[in-house]
Amino acid sequence: MTATVLEKTRSLLEMIKFSHTVFAFPFALMGVVLASLANGAPPTFGQIFWICLAMIGARSGAMGLNRLIDARIDGENPRTAGRHLPAGRVSAREAGVLIAVSFALLLFAAWMLNPLCLYLAPVALFFLTLYSYCKRFTALAHIVLGLCLAAAPVGAWIALRGDVQWPILALGLAVLLWVAGFDIFYALQDIEFDRARGLHSIPARLGIEGSFLLVRVFHTMMVFLLLLLPLGAALGWVYLLGVAVVAGLLIYEHLLVRPDDLSRLDAAFFNMNGYISVTIFAFTLVDALV
Repeated sequence: MTATVLEKTRSLLEMIKFSHTVFAFPFALMGVVLASLANGAPPTFGQIFWICLAMIGARSGAMGLNRLIDARIDGENPRTAGRHLPAGRVSAREAGVLIAVSFALLLFAAWMLNPLCLYLAPVALFFLTLYSYCKRFTALAHIVLGLCLAAAPVGAWIALRGDVQWPILALGLAVLLWVAGFDIFYALQDIEFDRARGLHSIPARLGIEGSFLLVRVFHTMMVFLLLLLPLGAALGWVYLLGVAVVAGLLIYEHLLVRPDDLSRLDAAFFNMNGYISVTIFAFTLVDALV
């Protein structure tokens, strides 16, 4: 019995790619650091705890919902036919339980933080749900996904301050552009499938060359916004050094994939983006401490 529960839990975590929480988690913690600098005081352990649980609940529920809504499409796509739901390793009921528990965790954590977090939680749930349907009617799904992940640092700031100000809006927009960019890269794998099935994506709309150009624009704007953060936050040279490292990582990511060679797309998507989020958070934290 125990072995079965552990096996099913592992399958559910694999289905939602729980390890990929590293993409957004460091930015949520970066929001904590910026809010703490603005407050002039560090957060309490309880605040960090509930922010982390809200982040886990939002991300797990959204990923589970996306897998459930897209199960039929995934089953028709040779690249995704082996995913847990279309392959029968996880049932729709089990996925539904995971989604319900995850979103309940988000709402409870928001309630424990402050009233504004609780009031805004349904807005977050709306966009998390909207993303899963976007590919059926708009190529802007990548932007909506970016908006969802941008909520991580903005939500952490709101949890500690109860307001919204320039520094966190700049960081949120930077995250939006970063996520939208690498999601466009990821969607290049399905460009022919999307066109054949009438699904919408920027690669299906603009083609490979156009998509690459747009991603370069997005990631350049991301770096520019990160450079603007010290104008409204108490950040110094250590942080700016971190931005320089992130810019270098982005350049390397763009060198890994070319319009005529997408063979290293997984390395660019999974490895480099994890490094980018952890790097900018680490340099921000060190800057705040020293």
